[in-house]
Amino acid sequence: MKRTIVISDIHGCIKEFNQLLLEIDYNSVVDQLILLGDYVDRGPDSKSVVDRVIDLVSNHKVIALRGNHDQRLYDLVKSQSREVKIKFLEHGGIQTIQSYCDTNSEITEEQLQKGIELIRTNYQHHTDFLGQLPLNYEDSHHIYVHAGLNPSYADWRKQPERDFMYIKDDFIRSRFDLKKKIVFGHTRTIDIHNQPDIWFSEDKIGVDGGCAYGMQLNCLIFQDGKYITEHIKKS
Repeated sequence: MKRTIVISDIHGCIKEFNQLLLEIDYNSVVDQLILLGDYVDRGPDSKSVVDRVIDLVSNHKVIALRGNHDQRLYDLVKSQSREVKIKFLEHGGIQTIQSYCDTNSEITEEQLQKGIELIRTNYQHHTDFLGQLPLNYEDSHHIYVHAGLNPSYADWRKQPERDFMYIKDDFIRSRFDLKKKIVFGHTRTIDIHNQPDIWFSEDKIGVDGGCAYGMQLNCLIFQDGKYITEHIKKS
């Protein structure tokens, strides 16, 4: 592969995602694109992002990982848990329901249930897709995860599934000696080094630029042993 390209935390920002792929001249024939999860919630068009990711995975050999927001949407549709509904709405799920229902109206409890039924009936392929995505990927140079690795586990592959999607501070504050850099999203880089640009440390690379929060969608490019960073500002 000519380039390894990593993008994370698209969160419904389909315009910025498509624009970023165009600006870096992404070519699936020679490039390996890796997406680190969180395709839905907060941004304006989660449905279109999931459609795009399904196409990229199915037809362009893209690696797509599962994020905590993707898991939460899956759980919302597959269960009747009140707790899942509350968490979903608290963390940007309103915009996801609006996206699937093609509305900008306020989402009431009744409209939420209608939205869940709509997704369950018409977009089961979306939730099934999100629910079966892998939690990590590894190549000769990097370990890729959505959130991070739990330093309490000698073998990171044996950590709980939840850690791959949710861990934050314990991971970021710990030093890992795995002979490969860990590339992750989930934690906005502005919360790590006070700016939305990609964060580099000796053992980790943080990619989440906080696009859905009005900042930017970051892109990490690895080519010939060197890193290049690109981004698109939230419009």
